[in-house]
Amino acid sequence: MTETALVVALAADVDGTFEALVMRYQDRLYACAHHLLGDRHAAEEAAQDAFVRAYRALKTYSHERIAAMALRPWLYRILLNVVRNRVRGKRVAEAPLTRPDGSPLELPDTEPARRPEEAVMRRERTRTLADAVAALPDRLRAPLTLRHVDGLPYAEIAEILHQPIGTVKVYVHRGVRELRSLLSVGEVS
Repeated sequence: MTETALVVALAADVDGTFEALVMRYQDRLYACAHHLLGDRHAAEEAAQDAFVRAYRALKTYSHERIAAMALRPWLYRILLNVVRNRVRGKRVAEAPLTRPDGSPLELPDTEPARRPEEAVMRRERTRTLADAVAALPDRLRAPLTLRHVDGLPYAEIAEILHQPIGTVKVYVHRGVRELRSLLSVGEVS
């Protein structure tokens, strides 16, 4: 079902079509939340919360309002609000590299790319990048993530963030520049 057909179906029957909306966007919203929050469980909860909020809102909207909406930007806007509410005053949770009993995690010694030290180095690079993205101010982090992680076009990001497209482009550019700066000087803790 195309997005246009989905919007038309939602306008006619929210209850009967909402599952199709969830099926179409659940992976995208989860991935975006995961990139912004850095935690699988928090991302699942944020995506679920966004869908609950979307459903409640749709139930109060007129058929005309639903038929005229840009669905994907509207859903991302809800998700970003949920994520912002969750991260206020919280740091991204760190995942331990140990088993539940406290012993170190070991991978079988097979090919070089799968050796424990390679896995640790990859994880460390990923963590460093995630920490650098998390250190960015929200005004830079959200547009950068939507553009370079989720691959959304600038026009859609502008609609999601309620900002002019030029502002979005500037924020994405500044976010990339700041990210490079953080990674080059090792300011990420």
